[in-house]
Amino acid sequence: MAKRKSGKLSVFKGREARLNRAIFRILALKGPLAMWDIHKQVKAQRGLRHFRYPSVLKRVRALEEPSYVKKIGTRKTKAGREASVYRLTAKAQLAVLLDSKNLDKFFTTLDEATATAILAAIKKAQIFLDSEK
Repeated sequence: MAKRKSGKLSVFKGREARLNRAIFRILALKGPLAMWDIHKQVKAQRGLRHFRYPSVLKRVRALEEPSYVKKIGTRKTKAGREASVYRLTAKAQLAVLLDSKNLDKFFTTLDEATATAILAAIKKAQIFLDSEK
């Protein structure tokens, strides 16, 4: 019998998972933020106070590579420097939705037309077909 692959997304696996979730949650709730603001929000969360600025910086840049977060511009800081502003992409929002524990609730409230549209988009992207090869 073939071993089944885990349904968990790689962005939510491993030692980076907690910080990735926190960054996604912050950007989803607060909107586009500069790196320092993201770090400030991470430090305000219980259980994440030990994360230093370089760790958050490295994690956001790592999430930028596979297009989970996107740099949308810059803004002036109080010190007069330019700070990059980041926002979540649709890919990250979809990852959060698929990772949620309420996936059963999502499927029970899904109507046939929406399910057909989602299935057509997945088939068009050939996400699952290419991964099986």
